[in-house]
Amino acid sequence: MDETNIAIIRHLQDGRKSYSKIAAKLGLTENTIRTRVRRMEQEGVLKITGLIDSEKIPHHRLVIVGVKLNTMNLVKKGEEFSRLQGVVSVGVVTGRFDLMVTVLLKEGFGLLEFYTEEVSRLKDVRSVETFVVYKGYNLNVPYIL
Repeated sequence: MDETNIAIIRHLQDGRKSYSKIAAKLGLTENTIRTRVRRMEQEGVLKITGLIDSEKIPHHRLVIVGVKLNTMNLVKKGEEFSRLQGVVSVGVVTGRFDLMVTVLLKEGFGLLEFYTEEVSRLKDVRSVETFVVYKGYNLNVPYIL
């Protein structure tokens, strides 16, 4: 990861910007940009995806769930949570929770369904605390439902 890759990633914050425009701004060839982007994607450094503002889509809500576990196998549990319906992201964290889980809800798949149909299938969940996001800033997420 060098300064050129970081500059490319910054330009890709506008995911529709063409490689030729990025190349012109950085003084590189379009092929160099394409090759570097492909390499960063293959290495898992970069993922290009469309993001949504859930506040602007009717009947959608973003919540953050703090999870306490009965196990210290945090990475495995984080991976399990990441595969649940509605889960946008999972972080293994320090503090009073073991995991922080960001969840996108919609009409027909709300908190009740998330907890009773998804979380209830997992073992070693001691407790959860839900934080409803009333207003988010720079909180765009992939549409995964």
